[in-house]
Amino acid sequence: MSESSSDDECPELVPVVSDAASSVVTTTVQVSKKIPVTIITGYLGAGKTTLLNYILTEQHNKKIAVILNEFGEGSALEKSMSIGQSGELFEEWLELRNGCLCCSVKDNGVKAIENLMEKKGKFDYILLETTGLADPGPIASIFWIDDELGSDLYLDGIVTVVDAKYCLQHLQEEREEGIINESVRQIALADLILINKVDLVKKEELENLKFHVRGINSMAKLVETHRSQVPLELILDLHAYDGQQDRLREMDNSGDRGDSSHSHHLDRTVTTVTFDLKGDIDTSTLDVFLQNLLWEKNILNSEGKQMEILRLKALLAVKGSPRRVILQAVHELYDREETSFWESDASRVNRFVFIGKHLEEEILRDAIRSLVCC
Repeated sequence: MSESSSDDECPELVPVVSDAASSVVTTTVQVSKKIPVTIITGYLGAGKTTLLNYILTEQHNKKIAVILNEFGEGSALEKSMSIGQSGELFEEWLELRNGCLCCSVKDNGVKAIENLMEKKGKFDYILLETTGLADPGPIASIFWIDDELGSDLYLDGIVTVVDAKYCLQHLQEEREEGIINESVRQIALADLILINKVDLVKKEELENLKFHVRGINSMAKLVETHRSQVPLELILDLHAYDGQQDRLREMDNSGDRGDSSHSHHLDRTVTTVTFDLKGDIDTSTLDVFLQNLLWEKNILNSEGKQMEILRLKALLAVKGSPRRVILQAVHELYDREETSFWESDASRVNRFVFIGKHLEEEILRDAIRSLVCC
């Protein structure tokens, strides 16, 4: 059976247990434990639903709640949902034989997650699928910044599934002036990129695709897959937004610094810029720079074009702080978090990774250099 047809298959379902005993279990769970949310995105037909079906049917001894935002028309799971007259979703969670929970939604999944939290104790992870043309950035910001949801949840990372055979074609599709191609945007925002259907392309084609993907996002890890089958430990517990597993330090230790802004991929307007600067940064002047870059968008490249940031990640040496600070930004939103202590013999180096449109390394480097106080 082809992979595209398997996207419409429905995992085997069993009724949800809703008796008093299950309610007792739910209420006795430690409230302090936060649940990680992983966003699964990717262009139409890349294999997102195949990946989630694999997770929902494999025996992996993990309790995972999966929110499916894009099921095939008329699938058994879609029919099991109760849809109101005006199209709103009356939600029904279905418990699967491997202990996972599954739900299909027709919105961005926030309401589904709010109701899901009532079942806390029945799951340890949440995977949220986006529609094929969705920008994962606004969805990610809901779980990253939202204080009410964030009290119970945290954004673990964004996983983008790409089709090894057709991804370059998707990256090449032109949009209106100023609009970033959806496939480019999904790759740019990823913390992990699954290159799926690698069996359908030759080695040279695969290497060419990886080169172009790296040109857009040199920070994300790349994993090759067949039929979206991947060890769960590679896509869970990414800690991409909380600094527990710092990809920036991994890049430093491994020497993997990506292709930077000099990569010549298909859409040359979206690139990765990376650089290091020694010294301490003052956060007050940094905030002014970030507001100009992210909010006001008045930092221009040498051609007079606005630099548009899709994703920013930085490891900072902050003036007066003994700890490393992780800076994260998605579109206009940004946040800082203190992490590990600087070792006494460590060189206090600031490492920046910008992913966005019309970026120019020298202008960004000069702007950051002006923030370094010593």
